[in-house]
Amino acid sequence: MTSATVATGSLTTLDVDAGVMGPAAGEEGPVPRGGTAELDAALGGRLAATLAALGATGRAGDLVRFATLGAIPAASVVAVGVGPLPAAGAGALEHEALRRAAGAATRALAGTRRVATTLALAGGAASAESVRAAAEGSLLGAYSFDSYRSTSAKGRPAPVGEVVVLVDEPAAELAGAAVEHAQLVTDAVRLVRDLVNTPPSHLPPVRLAELAEQHAAEVGLDVQVLDEKALADGGFGGLIGVGQGSTNPPRLVRLEWPGTADPAAGGERPRPALALVGKGITFDSGGLSLKPPASMEWMKSDMAGAAVVLATLVAVARLRLPIRVVGWLACAENMPSGTAIRPSDVLVLRGGTRVEVLNTDAEGRLVLGDALARASEEEPAMIVDVATLTGAQIVALGQRTSGLLGRDEAVAAVAAAARTSGEALWPMPMPPELRKGLDSAVADLSNVAAGGNRDGGMLVGAHFLAAFVPESIPWAHVDMAGPSWNGGEPYGYTPRAGTGVMTRTLIQLAEDRAAAA
Repeated sequence: MTSATVATGSLTTLDVDAGVMGPAAGEEGPVPRGGTAELDAALGGRLAATLAALGATGRAGDLVRFATLGAIPAASVVAVGVGPLPAAGAGALEHEALRRAAGAATRALAGTRRVATTLALAGGAASAESVRAAAEGSLLGAYSFDSYRSTSAKGRPAPVGEVVVLVDEPAAELAGAAVEHAQLVTDAVRLVRDLVNTPPSHLPPVRLAELAEQHAAEVGLDVQVLDEKALADGGFGGLIGVGQGSTNPPRLVRLEWPGTADPAAGGERPRPALALVGKGITFDSGGLSLKPPASMEWMKSDMAGAAVVLATLVAVARLRLPIRVVGWLACAENMPSGTAIRPSDVLVLRGGTRVEVLNTDAEGRLVLGDALARASEEEPAMIVDVATLTGAQIVALGQRTSGLLGRDEAVAAVAAAARTSGEALWPMPMPPELRKGLDSAVADLSNVAAGGNRDGGMLVGAHFLAAFVPESIPWAHVDMAGPSWNGGEPYGYTPRAGTGVMTRTLIQLAEDRAAAA
């Protein structure tokens, strides 16, 4: 696994195999940024000319690599664009630009053992935020999933082994903590990516619950797993119904970080400051409402929400946040068989709500309804659910921007956390007239709009979920159906396949809640 450290030297003195610098896009070509003066001197003042001759522009994502020919210990330098120069007085470069540039650089340097990066200095003096961005991007870009490749077939260069983040002397003291935090956060993202990339044959609901128990034990989380009998006894009709078509039974996992309050102080435990609920469909065939083959190819990713919640709780425990946080993983496999639920069946979800199933491929909201109802029983101060819920999210917002819906207080909190983390999120409305489409002729509500009306599908899905969270509880819903999976080429710090998106945002949300408390 890639590690990150801090140093106050320069690219001209460090014993590394390659260096990374971040030119900006100027009006007349690439402009070398902070931390490269010594490199320029070692190259005889020809750094800017070298970049221009190689066709570098400094635009975001633009990348060139050149050999140093012995001028410095590093054999080569990667110059990765960080975008336009800030206008005079406009402040530092955007941290997300640094994060993406750092990720692109470490991806390009796969096969290199030790790399030093000056990106924390690209905006001028290093800060905790710029150090964290450079470290996070570098670590996120240094990712590879090879667990299911044979030894002879691997053949791919290994990710960068170590990243040295260069800082100036004034920032040296704060830089260590920033890099340590970046390592913790990116470890969580890596866990999500690994789980999402795991084949469904190796990650049925029972196995996902077992892994949750293992990770919980490692960091001191309380854990409870409800099997199919306990789910039936507890009235979790959504999980039982979705899972009944599969030979792999469903599970509901409850994780808790109790906070760091002294138990000897006595008194009642505070209600959870935050409850996180994740959709954990370990494979989604669509059930009897079968998906077309092309839409099914990447449905091992339909448990990404549960993976994000698990990784977030692990990170919360490692951070030892002084607040009580509870996570819920609603795990099932949606398969067609003689025992599968049928369109027009009625399920009784936790709390007694009766739901007419008009489309078995709208199964995520059924398991989330159970988990949201159960989470609400503990009266947390805020509930956030995260799910690969609808194809309509992709239609509305594309493959890289998640949708955010819910109630104002929670929506504002999640949006603020996303801005800090740098993840793309867009608030969407919940027009009240769309709720009527979920009225059922035979039950309390249906799981999709009657008559096959697909208008505003992401918004309608949120209306369904809202029915399981009392109005008194601030609640937000994140639909990340597209962003959770990258079916195209890698970009920035984002690899192909599982992305780990929303992990950083939920960790930041928990930290924000802890700071507010």
